[in-house]
Amino acid sequence: MQLENTCEQNIHPSVIASAYGLTKSFAGKKALDNIDLEIKSGQVFAILGANGAGKTTLINIFLGRLNADQGDVSVFGVRPGSLQAKRQSGAMLQVANLPETLKIKEHIQLFQSYYPHPMDYQKVINYAGLQHMQNRYSKKLSGGEKQRLLFALSICGNPKLLFLDEPSVGMDVEARQGLWQGIRDLRAAGTGIVLTTHYLEEADNLADNIVLLKQGAIIRQGSSDDIKASISHTIIRFSSDKKLQEFEQLPAVINVKKSGKFIQLQTENVNQTLPPLLSANPNLQNLSVSSAGLEEAFLQLNNSGGE
Repeated sequence: MQLENTCEQNIHPSVIASAYGLTKSFAGKKALDNIDLEIKSGQVFAILGANGAGKTTLINIFLGRLNADQGDVSVFGVRPGSLQAKRQSGAMLQVANLPETLKIKEHIQLFQSYYPHPMDYQKVINYAGLQHMQNRYSKKLSGGEKQRLLFALSICGNPKLLFLDEPSVGMDVEARQGLWQGIRDLRAAGTGIVLTTHYLEEADNLADNIVLLKQGAIIRQGSSDDIKASISHTIIRFSSDKKLQEFEQLPAVINVKKSGKFIQLQTENVNQTLPPLLSANPNLQNLSVSSAGLEEAFLQLNNSGGE
């Protein structure tokens, strides 16, 4: 379902949540270290990082489920977790349990009743792709279908700020595409969306702004294109039966890996790598040369600490 854009917020986005100097520790170990960021209306803000980087801790502080040790945190100009903030926010968290004796329709109607101005029921159903299973009991849902229901519940309050913590885990390709379209439509309507995901393709497709976290600290922030442009590496991909070691000594090559029948070279200078590669292997099949993607940028920056 495509929602008509009647909101000017995505033309002139405003800051709806922010953190300045945010620090949080557990048992003396910093989970978040001096975080500064701003979340804007009508934009998707992706938080990326390895397990334990601090992504879920950051979301829980914005939701008021945890308190910061230091720093200023604001949601709609008020304290996180306050009634005013809750009424304008929605959340889909990684760990959630649902009563198994309610139908999908009953779950949604119950959550709608919690809010003074809930989203229209049909919009919720359409966004979540639940049109054909409204009368199914939640205990009968597959993992991906449960994720769809949790997404539906997160938007029942017609939120201006939506937190999605690994929302597409367990979804098949079709369901994930439906989720992405729902996120795009909500963004077009002015909702600010905070997304954590291990699917870098998801962040690349959806995010207006990306933060890379490592051990609780921001190591890079910007658009997907900005982050990909921050590393100058090029990817040379081809099919070959030769061993990886035969390509590791090529000029400017910094990484070699195997992916199925393909070999992938990461090079700092494609003009130095390509001629000797082709000279030694004149009959290479399925050769392609491309700029580094978000996955390569993420891996390099995470391994180097963003230097």
